[in-house]
Amino acid sequence: MTDETRRASAGLDTSVPNYARVANYFLGGKDNFAADREAAEQILAVAPEIRTMARESQAFQARVIKFLVGEGITQFLNVGAGIPAQQNTHEVARSLTPDARVVYVSTDPVVLSHSRALLATDERTGVVEGDILHPAELVADPGLRQVIDTERPVAVIIISALQFLPDSDDPFKRVAELRDWMPVGSYLCVIHAVFDARPEVAAPIVDVYQRVLDRPGENASRTREQVLGFFDGLELAEPGLVYIRQWRPDNPLNVHRPEKAWLVGGVARKSGP
Repeated sequence: MTDETRRASAGLDTSVPNYARVANYFLGGKDNFAADREAAEQILAVAPEIRTMARESQAFQARVIKFLVGEGITQFLNVGAGIPAQQNTHEVARSLTPDARVVYVSTDPVVLSHSRALLATDERTGVVEGDILHPAELVADPGLRQVIDTERPVAVIIISALQFLPDSDDPFKRVAELRDWMPVGSYLCVIHAVFDARPEVAAPIVDVYQRVLDRPGENASRTREQVLGFFDGLELAEPGLVYIRQWRPDNPLNVHRPEKAWLVGGVARKSGP
């Protein structure tokens, strides 16, 4: 981790692993501490394919943004954003439509510090402290409303904020509340780890993330059929909720053993009444 980041992270308990910094480690980033690397290595010992899955997730996001821009979407809300890396939402979107407006949402101090420093002079991009569990507060945030026109369609992208939230947090209800706020013509994108193809790794991986998120004893593993519930009331775009390698691949030859990247993803539209 750079000296700048260490200064920005002053006051953090770096002995406790953090979800965003663990993800940063999987992508080969340097914005992580020893506790994060230890937790990440525990996960990699069970499922070494996680590193590949992290890169596949980035590629999936880029394809989703390309699709959404093609559908006329120019506003993006990235909920549960990670530490800025390559192929950030605003960079991909602006490469396709220069007027794209993006808001990143996170509760992680390192993510917020990095993002605000990176985007300090960008009026079309915002960084908001918030999470999926408090959608009413999130959509009322002045920082969000300064960037996003809430009367126009917006794409809500939820990449990692749901997959380890237990049902006791009512994540399906929270996503439904966000869906109800979205203007007609908006889209919801969700990516979620599922263990249909690797049931043997569910318990050890969930156990690590329970400790990372300080939620011991609350199992948040889900199957594809359960993840479908996040799209209730919306119209899934083709090819539906599938393994991310199968979702509109740039090259069909790249769809090899899709279940090896055991993340499912989908994009759905909110239609009119």
